[in-house]
Amino acid sequence: MNEIKAIEAAQMKSEPGNFKVGDTVKVHFKIIEGKTERVQIYEGLVIAMKNARVGKTFTVRKISYGVGVERVFPLHSPRIVKVEVMRPGKVRRAKLYYIREKIGKGAKIKELIIKKSARVGNNPVHPVASSQTASSPAVAADQNAETAQS
Repeated sequence: MNEIKAIEAAQMKSEPGNFKVGDTVKVHFKIIEGKTERVQIYEGLVIAMKNARVGKTFTVRKISYGVGVERVFPLHSPRIVKVEVMRPGKVRRAKLYYIREKIGKGAKIKELIIKKSARVGNNPVHPVASSQTASSPAVAADQNAETAQS
């Protein structure tokens, strides 16, 4: 059992990406054709995230020439170069399968408004993820300072 966990840990990415269901993302995916290698960009809406650990996948939906196209990407795949969040979405569901039946403006997801202070560079950071990562070192530093004074 420990051997399986060791293999899974070696295959997992250290930083898989900071996106969630409802975000519009650009997935930079490595395509290998014979001896040549290129990066193809697939832009669309994340409608689902499934599984856990190494087998975690996310489904991206886009409209191509009037036809809805969905693609499932393994999150920890070495072929995924990066995932860029283009537009964070404001949703209250874990799976957005209802978007499949919507047409035109009905298929739009509201944009999540993020404070400028929560942004890192050009990419928006989700408030939940940023508050956990940003506040935990500060809280730990405060706790260390209080124990040193005591």
